[in-house]
Amino acid sequence: MNDVWRLSRLVVCNFIFVLLLASRIFPVFAADHLDEIKSRGVLLWGADAEGGAPYVFPDPDKPEQLTGFEYDFAGALAAKFGVKAKMVQNQWDQLIPALDRGNFDIALNGLEITSDNQQHIIMSLPYFVYAQQIVTRKNTSGLTKLENLKGRAVGVLSATVAQRLVEQMGGADMRIYPGNVECFRDLKSERIEAVVQDLPIALYYAKPDVELKLSGEPFAPGYYGIGVRKQDTTLTAAINKAIKELSEDGTLEKICRKYGIWDQRQAGLKEYQPEAVAQRKSISTLREWPKYLPLLLRGAVTTVELSVLGMALAVTVGLLIVLMRLYAVVPLRWLARAYVEVVRGTPLLIQLFLIYYGLPQVGIKLNAFLAGVLGLGLNYAASEAENYRAGIQSIPKGQMEAAFALGMSWSQALRRVILPQALRLVIPPVTNDFIAMFKDSSIVSVITMVELTKVYGMLAMSTYDYIGLGLMTAGIYFALSYPASILAGRLEERLRYDRR
Repeated sequence: MNDVWRLSRLVVCNFIFVLLLASRIFPVFAADHLDEIKSRGVLLWGADAEGGAPYVFPDPDKPEQLTGFEYDFAGALAAKFGVKAKMVQNQWDQLIPALDRGNFDIALNGLEITSDNQQHIIMSLPYFVYAQQIVTRKNTSGLTKLENLKGRAVGVLSATVAQRLVEQMGGADMRIYPGNVECFRDLKSERIEAVVQDLPIALYYAKPDVELKLSGEPFAPGYYGIGVRKQDTTLTAAINKAIKELSEDGTLEKICRKYGIWDQRQAGLKEYQPEAVAQRKSISTLREWPKYLPLLLRGAVTTVELSVLGMALAVTVGLLIVLMRLYAVVPLRWLARAYVEVVRGTPLLIQLFLIYYGLPQVGIKLNAFLAGVLGLGLNYAASEAENYRAGIQSIPKGQMEAAFALGMSWSQALRRVILPQALRLVIPPVTNDFIAMFKDSSIVSVITMVELTKVYGMLAMSTYDYIGLGLMTAGIYFALSYPASILAGRLEERLRYDRR
């Protein structure tokens, strides 16, 4: 009993320590913290440098230094407050939730002034007028308007106006990308037929590219604004004042011209009139589960397909690798060992990028589903090879010698004596890897696959109900993985030699 009491106190103390540590790592902001920013001497602004140019991105000449028109704009904005600007890296489609959590003071990264965004945060006065632009390959014709894209494979950036416009139009095979660059790579690889992007992105990436062209005129103009938490009214007023001053003294135009994105549309900044936004009721996805659960289940089907096919490839390739490592000639043994070490020592994300985006450069183009299966399967094959090796080497050498004494060939002894015994031993780790693959399959969303986790992220961004959707998604993952555990247990029981 005393041991239990000591353990309980240790757990409680550790939990309190973690909370105290987290409170020092993550800043807790006051209700309206303009004075806090000034006393701190730093304006923290959230953005995603991985998203790319021309917003904020690593300087090609000095990769350790960031650049971009929003990087310069943030510096000018901070100077108005008498402080320095510091960017906080954050995934682009999670900027608003991160702002609500207090990870940074403002969100400044091509954030569109829309009624959806204004339901959750305050949007400042605009600092840029954007428009949507269709981009196609040079030899493509006829795709100059949004309605021309029906029935076509179209790339869009996640959680953008472009995505909403293509969704509302319907009839297009929409592919969703996490960053600005990947969709143009797929366009040039002929995996998709067109891209719909904000005009600054199209001007920076597509216009100078000899293989691409801007198709048709820009359309659906809108405004970029700075996101601020709803309680930060004083900070919002100070930001609006600073934007007006930067616009009037020509600083804003100078920054935009530096990156080649200033055009006649920017005259609309002076004509901007904020629209009244009616507050919508908060959405409880748990109460409205019949509306959202089918969407999650569709993503779950893709997750199951990826995982089952990926694991089938993994166990097959893994067996070939371990047989090469244990029984092949020396060069093949070295090759098998090198495969295991290299694959286990590099991230699955990098391997997926190499398969999906790298192989087309040598003439091998795979669709996203096949690339996902191949990436998962080849990655897990290294782990399965090690599982098999542990199982095979645990069988006493006398078993092989006895098989030879009975007149069996090497292949017969391996197939009828060694592998059946090793299989029983490796069932638990292989099952564990299969269950892990259900979760790891979510990483294929980076190559435009819409599986369960991606569906969850998309729905959460539109409803802001991370808890309800999270519980449903977690329940689906558990429902997928638990039967695999039961099946493995029964299979292990059947293969036991001693069933007493």
